[in-house]
Amino acid sequence: MITPALPLSHEKREPPASADESITAWALAARGGDSAAVDHFVRALHRDVIRYVAHLCADPQAVDDLAQDTFLRALGSLHRFEGRSSARAWLLAIARRAVADSLRYTAVRPRRADLPDWELAVELAQPRGLPGFDDGVALLELLASLPDERREAFVLTQLLGLPYAEAAELSDCPVGTVRSRVARARATLMALLAEAEQPAPSASPALAAA
Repeated sequence: MITPALPLSHEKREPPASADESITAWALAARGGDSAAVDHFVRALHRDVIRYVAHLCADPQAVDDLAQDTFLRALGSLHRFEGRSSARAWLLAIARRAVADSLRYTAVRPRRADLPDWELAVELAQPRGLPGFDDGVALLELLASLPDERREAFVLTQLLGLPYAEAAELSDCPVGTVRSRVARARATLMALLAEAEQPAPSASPALAAA
């Protein structure tokens, strides 16, 4: 039986404030040339960048390269980071721009072959064991049914734990819009989970006798 459970609201899934404060502190220390802080900063956010890029990118084969590009851009821009927002939100904004630049480049470059959808990269990046998605219903398949903006809002707040205010800043929209997108995404996912729980229709007597 599939349990119709979704990730909890961001207030319960959001990393402790101390976690984001530590990451931001590492970013500021890395800006000052602390090589150990650079390592801590990259390790702390590498998985978040991979997962976020995977949900945005149309080319799963490019996810690792885009994540690397994100960190290269970030490390090259650390001198401009002042800690006014969390380092997590700052880095994800860079990741978003890296994906957008890649998509623009791909749009003007002839394609040599058709590439699979982004779902493969999501599957590779998605951790196992999330409640409600371990009985044959893959989270990536459910997320694929959402409009892009709702999927991004859900990923940012419910999977990556970004506060609504920072997700709104990252998505360049009001906080209320993010809340609405997340609520609609959750409603859609809950409906899909409920539908998946419905028993399959039994075969008709005629078909059973055939």
